[in-house]
Amino acid sequence: MLPQAQEMADFGRELTRAAIAGGIAVSIALVLHLALFAVLDRIARFSPTQSDDVVVDRLRQPARWSLVAVAISLAAESSAALAQIWGQLGRFVVPALLGWCAFSLVKAFATVVDQRAEASSDEIVRRSRQTRVAILSRTVSFIVVVLTIALMLFAIPAVRSIGATLLASAGLAGLAVGAAAQPALKSLIAGLQMALTEPIRIGDLVQIDNESGRVEDIRMTYVIVRTGDERRIIVPSTRFLDTTFQNWTRVTGGLTGTVMLPVKPCHPVEPIRAAYLERLETHADWDRRTGTLSVADVKVGSVDLKLVMSAADPSSLDRLRIAMREAMLEWLREELPDALCAEA
Repeated sequence: MLPQAQEMADFGRELTRAAIAGGIAVSIALVLHLALFAVLDRIARFSPTQSDDVVVDRLRQPARWSLVAVAISLAAESSAALAQIWGQLGRFVVPALLGWCAFSLVKAFATVVDQRAEASSDEIVRRSRQTRVAILSRTVSFIVVVLTIALMLFAIPAVRSIGATLLASAGLAGLAVGAAAQPALKSLIAGLQMALTEPIRIGDLVQIDNESGRVEDIRMTYVIVRTGDERRIIVPSTRFLDTTFQNWTRVTGGLTGTVMLPVKPCHPVEPIRAAYLERLETHADWDRRTGTLSVADVKVGSVDLKLVMSAADPSSLDRLRIAMREAMLEWLREELPDALCAEA
């Protein structure tokens, strides 16, 4: 046999042995993964909480391929061809799998905490936890992705040499990068600061730049505010720290509004109060937190009655104020027509 043919035959046999060794390793890894997660699924089913199921589901895919990578690494020790192939691929695959596992753990932790927050009976506590989880989990996920990509890129010799050069001039590079990334870093730090100080939470009703709406989502660098007409306003996170804004649900979960009703001073207030409370009691938008009628001001020829009411959100409060104003005017027209002032 010619030398070249002999080399080709030897190379073919080596590749065959490498393929067989890799196939056996992958098969064993898949069987181990199946057995391991069958046990974990059984344990999670007997657990009284859903946290175990979330973690197991999140780790199922990355754990499968991580076991395959470990099996191929062990098989490569007995096969030179497989070791050569895996040596080139492993530099990219291993950091990617590590990042995938870390990313899945972060998402599983965020999901578990979010589920526990949903079970809380205190609305303020629930929204506070959801806000912190949303911001912190996205920040950690971003860091994991950046580090994973950096480790994969540093596996390339050319990129590694560039990185060493940059590290040698870390002072100048740090100044340049810091100056260029100042807006992004400022927004990122603002997002973390909001997670810790909580000037706003997911679900809060806020007003900023003469626009009001509910905080729908809080990202690392911006906040999404959904208005009553279903528009989405994108506000940079730094705006909520650098400028003044109104948070209508910082302490409680609803809003309070008023309606002014001018009547003539010669009529008693108590029947009007009873009629107002009776109609307020039957209205679906009233959240039963606040409902009072009091004399707000006394003028020559008129008395201003202040009708105070509360509702869960701005749209409900608007409907409630309109309904109560119309209902009381109609009641006065029918029961006390002389009580209506000309300006009513």
